[in-house]
Amino acid sequence: MSLEVRDLRKSYPTRAEQLEVLRGVELTLQPGETVAIMGPSGSGKSTLLNILGTLDKPTSGSVKLNKVDPFTLDETGIAAFRNQRIGFVFQEHHLLPQCNVLENVLIPTLVHPNLDKAQIEAVARKLLEEVGLSHRLSHQPAELSGGERQRVAIARALILKPALLLADEPTGNLDQKIAREVGELLIRLTREQSAILIAVTHSSELAATFPRTLKMEEGLLVPA
Repeated sequence: MSLEVRDLRKSYPTRAEQLEVLRGVELTLQPGETVAIMGPSGSGKSTLLNILGTLDKPTSGSVKLNKVDPFTLDETGIAAFRNQRIGFVFQEHHLLPQCNVLENVLIPTLVHPNLDKAQIEAVARKLLEEVGLSHRLSHQPAELSGGERQRVAIARALILKPALLLADEPTGNLDQKIAREVGELLIRLTREQSAILIAVTHSSELAATFPRTLKMEEGLLVPA
């Protein structure tokens, strides 16, 4: 499932004039490709990620994942598209404190009552083994380290095998060593699933783990 972004623009109204945050972003990625996006605060990195994740709508331009533009769908269609095809990893892990590790990973599957429960639980257990947490299945988030909680979040993001994985400062709360390990884990797992990975970061350590880095500059994506 390729990702094609064409002439993507996003403006916000202000009292004086329109504030143009994205000024014609172009990006094409194929399954298995990974890219880090850097840039100063306010440059539009998170705005771009929110639009790619269908959490916000562009002013103009198009986003197509496997030739489908989600913004041509109604709200119900966009929500289904997001759940089935896009995974998210944020700076804050957003794990539910009342649920254990295995239950947290299975949360995205709850809106799919027809899934085989035994089969999808086996997928969750396999992912948790991949991220090194097979011994923590029954633990609560409060019993985990910051790096472990982020690994759970990665497994949760991948449980439905999304075509596109979006990571917003995924290592922002981690030390350099753990940040590199988490970055390498993200890249390996998304490649194994033939997904596309886009990570927004301020961290040069995290960006260094990616084969390709771009930066947001004056509302455009340019080579870093």
